[in-house]
Amino acid sequence: MSGQLMPCSPHEIGTLFLFEKLEPAQMGRLCAAGRVELFQPGPVYTEGDPATCFFVMIEGTVVLSRRVGGDDVEVTRTSQPGVYAGAMQAYIGDRVRQVYNNSMRVTEPTRFFVLPADTFAEIMQDWFPMAVHLLEGLFFGSKSTQAAIGQRERLLALGSLSAGLTHELNNPAAAAVRATSTLRERVAKMRHKLAIIAESPFSREQLAGLIEIQERTAERVAKAPALSPLEASDREDALSDWLDDHGMENGWQLAPTFVQAGLDVDWLEQVAAAVDEEILPNAVGWLNYTIETELLMYEIEDSTTRISNLVDAAKQYSQLDRAPYRVVDVHELLDSTLLMLSAKTGQNIEVVKEYDRTVPPVPAYPAELNQVWTNLIDNAVCAMKGEDGGGRGTLTVRTALDHDQLLVEFRDTGSGIAPEIKGRIFDPFFTTKPVGQGTGLGLDISWRIVVNKHHGTMRVESVPGDTRFQVLLPLTAETPEASEASEASEASEASEASETIVETV
Repeated sequence: MSGQLMPCSPHEIGTLFLFEKLEPAQMGRLCAAGRVELFQPGPVYTEGDPATCFFVMIEGTVVLSRRVGGDDVEVTRTSQPGVYAGAMQAYIGDRVRQVYNNSMRVTEPTRFFVLPADTFAEIMQDWFPMAVHLLEGLFFGSKSTQAAIGQRERLLALGSLSAGLTHELNNPAAAAVRATSTLRERVAKMRHKLAIIAESPFSREQLAGLIEIQERTAERVAKAPALSPLEASDREDALSDWLDDHGMENGWQLAPTFVQAGLDVDWLEQVAAAVDEEILPNAVGWLNYTIETELLMYEIEDSTTRISNLVDAAKQYSQLDRAPYRVVDVHELLDSTLLMLSAKTGQNIEVVKEYDRTVPPVPAYPAELNQVWTNLIDNAVCAMKGEDGGGRGTLTVRTALDHDQLLVEFRDTGSGIAPEIKGRIFDPFFTTKPVGQGTGLGLDISWRIVVNKHHGTMRVESVPGDTRFQVLLPLTAETPEASEASEASEASEASEASETIVETV
């Protein structure tokens, strides 16, 4: 949008804090190279357009906004003369993409001193060569530092996840090894018991009946009901008494195994009816080994299934064998991340899932969304556990539709975020964690992934005992190429200050 050209007065623009130290000849060059324009209420420039001009407000009111998802979010509103915006990094040249990093509009007739971007760059290099070198170093140094620490943040997260995954894998692997060793011992004893039974004067009918009971016993193990502790204790007492009454002195050792397999006194009566009384102890012992081997095989199956599920979760989390950009079910991503972080949440943190399974899949970069979930869950757990790591709390992960967007919410019962720092939590390098425990880039990285790459929104609501980080993702998205082009425009931002109107002397 072009404004109405007006006379440029060196004296007037010399009163603005940006130019107050310049010599008369320099003020003359500014007026000769630039212009004064009067803009009526409305837009001045739009975010993402080529940055062709540097604007310094003389009088009026200006509003600066950023595009977040489908909304324009107001960043700054001011009437202070001398504030500036636009092509503030023109002096860097083509080494970064020169676009407007925000949108600017005026709410009343407003006058600007307008300087073309190439002229602004030339003047900066002529008048302030040392300052240009310092600013260039600050800009590129900040980017390099942020990239290096961002990589470090990712490595720390990877190390934490690797440690947690190793811990989670170790438990079922150790259980499988232990169960296999015990199973070998039980099978050996079962062969020995079978030999004793074979030497006994069994009739063919008795042996067939005993084998039939063995088969039905194995079936009952698979269908064993879940008992309360009181029910299990009562059944153990009844089975122990029956075994004692039938001359088996180790009945108290056998009873818990029978109860775990879902067997009762009626089942023992069937066994007693199938064999002679003198060989009943050996028959019951043999069936006990049958039950133990079945239980051990189920334990091995459960352990190896858990290992397989953990490996699948790791693959789902890393997305190593999947397309980088695809339509995904966020619940799969959330479940894999929660499983990967289960060692970190521990027993003190209760995890509650409030999933709306009717929400549709969304186009996304799943591996990067998993990084967002990791950062938000990690922060929530740290907030609830406290500095000593002994705190308790509840982490609630909720999904829902929010108009035309998918909402993913992480709610924790921690101490909350102080109002005075709430506006800074997404800033690079800002952290409330103790020294050595946080880089301050977790939320900044999450913001860039959600807002810049997925064109979504991140917001936070917090009171003591109820902090909610909300991620809103569009149900439809641009092509990956368009998304990457949009993300590339962020490379021209030196810091958060460069995204807003600067009001410093």
